[in-house]
Amino acid sequence: MKGRKLLMIPGPIEFEPAVLSMMSKPTTSHVAPDFIDSFGNCIEMMRNVWQSPSGQPFIVGGTGTFAMDMAGSNLIEPGDNALVISSGFFGDRYAALLKRYGANVDFLQPQLGSVVTTEEIETALKQKKYKLMTFTHVDTSTSVKINPQPIAELGKKYDVLTILDGVCSVAGENIQQDAWGIDVVLTASQKAVGVPPGLALLVASPKAMAAYNSRKTPVGNYYADWGNWLPIMQAYEARKPSYFGTPPVNLVFALEVSLKIILKEEIEKRFKRHQHIADSFRAAMKALKLEIIPANDTIAANTLTAVYLPTNVAPTDFIPAVSAAGVIIAGGLLKDSKPYFRVGHMGSVNATDILGTIAAIETALKKCNYSFTANAGLAAAQNVLLG
Repeated sequence: MKGRKLLMIPGPIEFEPAVLSMMSKPTTSHVAPDFIDSFGNCIEMMRNVWQSPSGQPFIVGGTGTFAMDMAGSNLIEPGDNALVISSGFFGDRYAALLKRYGANVDFLQPQLGSVVTTEEIETALKQKKYKLMTFTHVDTSTSVKINPQPIAELGKKYDVLTILDGVCSVAGENIQQDAWGIDVVLTASQKAVGVPPGLALLVASPKAMAAYNSRKTPVGNYYADWGNWLPIMQAYEARKPSYFGTPPVNLVFALEVSLKIILKEEIEKRFKRHQHIADSFRAAMKALKLEIIPANDTIAANTLTAVYLPTNVAPTDFIPAVSAAGVIIAGGLLKDSKPYFRVGHMGSVNATDILGTIAAIETALKKCNYSFTANAGLAAAQNVLLG
């Protein structure tokens, strides 16, 4: 890490050296045999990471927001009813997105730091026939985590298509798309998947593809239309050249490297590693008498943590002080909340990274005249890591 600061925001994250090395290779043609093979490998490995052997993966140049846009635009037609279950900023964004495509959107939002209950969701589903329901697995603005499984079960019970916004959870939190019956799970490359920004990634279920095929109106977004991209995905998986839009060649090669790393680690072990690191960080914050946004550890994400600042510490002083100590963290996204900061701990993150981050936070708190027992956070985190 000499010569630069440790990047501990909720994405982009620290990337594996092998992934970065692949990014630096000379760019080849998007119809070269080695690229076609790499793309096809990525499609096949995504099914394993998403735990969706029956799903149709899509790999498209874009952001997490574009992945959200792709799912919403292909499944919503004007006049459709949609239910958005929010746990922060990005639930709000999905509501605005679906309205843009003509959906009648109902919105369920809990108090900050809490989650909408399954009872509240079922009450809404009983009152109206919905075509689509979206929910954010981990909201990057709050670090609140919902349990997707019971929501997906309600989707099946009431015959509602389900979209899981997994931008800050795929490859870091437990997701079993086929077993739970989720119709679309989407993410972006720069989070726990571990590839620099630029790829929108999603897997659609057979039910979602059938809903797309039964549309009565054209998709309102030409670039996002599955009809344009599906033949490309099918061709590459069959190891044949095809073209709609030029793919980000180096990013796809890097994705292949990262997916191999993920699967070599084994997905269940990867989930447990993320949880172990997150537990250690939360223990450190508790030892420093700092409060996190999630109301309890059950709904606290394993990929990032949002932490309230002490009343006498300003974010404009604290975050630069953490940076001066060698670690980059993120400020809060919610304007109406008390001041807070966010730390990402996903992907290739390890114990050394998290301990270095905690040390930088302690250094910054001391510089900002916050009173605490020296090394309390570090000791608490080490106890968890060694346990």
